[in-house]
Amino acid sequence: MKLPVEKTTKQPLNSDRRSFLKTAGWISGGFFVSTPARRVFGALSPNDRPRIGAIGLRYQGTVIANQSRIFGDIVAVCDVDKHVREQAKASFGSTPLAFEDYRDLLARKDIDVVTIGTPDHWHTKMLIDACKAGKDVYCEKPLTLTVDEGKKICDVVQQAKRVVQVGSWQRSDERFRTAAEIVRAGRIGKLKSVEVVLGKNATGGPFPSSPTPKHIQWDLWQGQTPEVPYVEERCHYTFRWWWEYSGGQMTDWGAHHIDIAQWAINSLPVRFEGSSVMPNDQSGYNVPVDFESKVTYANGVELTIRDHGENGILFQGEQGRIFVNRGKLTGAAVDELQSRPLPRNKWQLYKHDHPDRPLLTGKLEAIINHMGNFFDCIESRNNPISDVASQHRSVSTCHLANISLRLGRPLQWDPKNEVFVDDAQANTMLSREQRKGYEI
Repeated sequence: MKLPVEKTTKQPLNSDRRSFLKTAGWISGGFFVSTPARRVFGALSPNDRPRIGAIGLRYQGTVIANQSRIFGDIVAVCDVDKHVREQAKASFGSTPLAFEDYRDLLARKDIDVVTIGTPDHWHTKMLIDACKAGKDVYCEKPLTLTVDEGKKICDVVQQAKRVVQVGSWQRSDERFRTAAEIVRAGRIGKLKSVEVVLGKNATGGPFPSSPTPKHIQWDLWQGQTPEVPYVEERCHYTFRWWWEYSGGQMTDWGAHHIDIAQWAINSLPVRFEGSSVMPNDQSGYNVPVDFESKVTYANGVELTIRDHGENGILFQGEQGRIFVNRGKLTGAAVDELQSRPLPRNKWQLYKHDHPDRPLLTGKLEAIINHMGNFFDCIESRNNPISDVASQHRSVSTCHLANISLRLGRPLQWDPKNEVFVDDAQANTMLSREQRKGYEI
């Protein structure tokens, strides 16, 4: 089965990046430090600017909340860590309301938009609850913890008619999009294989439990996951090395690179296999290490996912290869664009027109492009570039590769019905038991 081809006419690049960042109130560290002008690149008037509630404000949650301030006003913040919550509240000059429980924030009728920057295991429930509360949502990647969660999200978003952008911002980066366009235009010949390098999963443990700090609501932090004593290494940044809350680099970096690879492959996976070492210490990090996974697509392309090598994506065709990561896009087919550019309107993947905000180059600018696309779509009610349908398919590939590694055997996948073929045990891993009171 083929994924739908997305086409667009892209706006010209803006060479005056310094002017853009100055107008947006951004500094080189990536943090918003002053209230933006009330009309930023054609934004709405003060009374019409979207009112934003930010949920999850440590690390990337703070970054996306600050990005959203270019286009709207933060009126509420929420985090289960009081220290993080109070720091976030103090950092926003508008003195937003502060909540410990996200449900109290969603109950506010004066909030139009929600950003979600929590650990992965909370994304789905918060996103679904926000949509049902009538909010448009920007949700950090990876979109889900399980395949079944993605199916539920797609249904709810469609029924609620909400705009949801997933934070897979590499789709809004000129390098990655151009790489996908080159491949789909046949400039390296028929695509044969793709290699993705994600980086190593952390190892560590056993870790001791300790009394829960008074500033953290540990039960609420755990949410749907099994109740366990507080362990410092389970929360904040290192949550991603625990299977209960995440999927390691496969879902962390994979939600970026595998998404771009699949965008270019333009097909759906049908087989998973690979090898890894599974930690056996139940009180330590428990995601696969020393892993390599191979995914075969319905169109015959093979995707190899490794934890070693140069971080990025290598596309190999019958007539050449190209490599892309956040620092470069290289290959003969890339050089050839100078003399033989891709035909406009034929191979360009996504239409992102905004007359007052041309697309920019560079990592920070790409992230701003991504957030800007979200707010443009709030106004137009169009699908954003990283919509839930595409991101469900991308992160599902990550989840399925992890399941194959954990079981230690090849698995056949039926992408139409979204089930493993003749493997009852593997199919039980498409969802997870949810703790009472936190069911999705």
